Amino acid sequence: QLMLVESGGGLVQPGGSLRLSCEASGFTLGGRAIGWFRQAPGKEREGVSCITSGGGATTFVDSVKGRFTISRDYAKNTVYLQMNSLKPEDAAVYHCAAGPPTFQAICNNREDFYNYWGQGTQVTVSS
Repeated sequence: QLMLVESGGGLVQPGGSLRLSCEASGFTLGGRAIGWFRQAPGKEREGVSCITSGGGATTFVDSVKGRFTISRDYAKNTVYLQMNSLKPEDAAVYHCAAGPPTFQAICNNREDFYNYWGQGTQVTVSS
């Protein structure tokens, strides 16, 4: 069964940190761009970050630049989203998504670019 599973969400105080993980089973994340998206209640889902298939380039939405980093561990077939200096407006369900296999170093915030989606992990930022 081909799956993406996110983990690492939880409740954190403003200014705190969380590291989200996105692990694939049944297929390899290698050779695929991986995106992180989030959706807060009453809001549209937005692209947060992306890492290219080779890991050489990353993108971030302006609101998280300087606070979030994205990385990948090919051996563990996992992509991480490190979130620092969290703000209440970062609270949302975070989903990871895997794009099609490619040799191109591309990232994309369009949801229809991605083939596989995880169920999401809840991030709550509150004092």
